[in-house]
Amino acid sequence: MNLREIADELVAGCREGRTEENLDKLYAADAVSVEPADQGGGREAAGLDAIRAKHAWWAEAAEMHGAKVEGPYLHGDDRFAVSFWMDVTMKPSNDRSQMQEVGVYHVAGGKIVREEFCY
Repeated sequence: MNLREIADELVAGCREGRTEENLDKLYAADAVSVEPADQGGGREAAGLDAIRAKHAWWAEAAEMHGAKVEGPYLHGDDRFAVSFWMDVTMKPSNDRSQMQEVGVYHVAGGKIVREEFCY
């Protein structure tokens, strides 16, 4: 897949509830996911198993009330960004808030090799 195809599929998967399926389809086995701050498990998740665990944690900890995904926004031959907006209640604290973040995705060899989130 080329950069545009990967970016379009990631966005479509987010909108259509295929996020987990797209981990296997779009991500390299040694991909790295980076958060701007440590949420208790470190800032980086290295490898698909660690990224899957991060997704599982989010699904368990957050109740989604609404979400929007915008983009993708391509940058050069190897990167793209996606904007996410979420209305979410964090289950442990029962705090509801609206969040916005930008994900920057790095692509090499036809796969996502790194994702970095900014919020």
